[in-house]
Amino acid sequence: MQHITIDTIKTWERFYRANFINCLTGFKAVSLIATVNADGQPNLGVFSSVVHLGSDPALIGFINRPLAAAPHTIDNIKATGVYTINHIHPTIAAQAHQSSAKYPVEVNEFTEVGLTEMYLPNVVAPFVQESNVKYALSLVEIVPITHNNTFLVIGKVMDVILADNLIKNDGFLALEQAESLASLGVDAYYTTQKLARFGYAKPDVPFAKL
Repeated sequence: MQHITIDTIKTWERFYRANFINCLTGFKAVSLIATVNADGQPNLGVFSSVVHLGSDPALIGFINRPLAAAPHTIDNIKATGVYTINHIHPTIAAQAHQSSAKYPVEVNEFTEVGLTEMYLPNVVAPFVQESNVKYALSLVEIVPITHNNTFLVIGKVMDVILADNLIKNDGFLALEQAESLASLGVDAYYTTQKLARFGYAKPDVPFAKL
């Protein structure tokens, strides 16, 4: 096996180094985050940093890059307090990835990449109609991460829209049936397949499968 020190990593070319570090954490959920600004202009971007923070209350977070690199999503969330997160499946993977391009603020990424806005009466931000799993959140808190000028954006789940038959008897979501994708690095997308589901771990019942 290779042993690579941080001193070696620091000598690498910028994009090579970024690809390497981005892949270290492994496969990640990848989603489209949709917002609108105060004037109702939609915005859409792809994020692979969405993370579960708690179930009661139902909190979900994501990391927003520094404002100089990615201002539109976080600005819109500050302005309206509402946003949606939408899973990506193979049919829309190319369109989703294209939304990562740095379009001007006045450009509607839905139109540019060929995806469809969908609205609920009580949610100002659009959903991605083509997504099989999507949910709306209200802003709870934006936590600055001063070490690299990024932000942890924390939202409370308000509304969830799912394809039929994804919810199992115990509340488990069979996301492989929705074809929800995972990502690696910043530009690779992967399909998923369930290997196993294990029961609640107890010292006297090792490796119990459901």
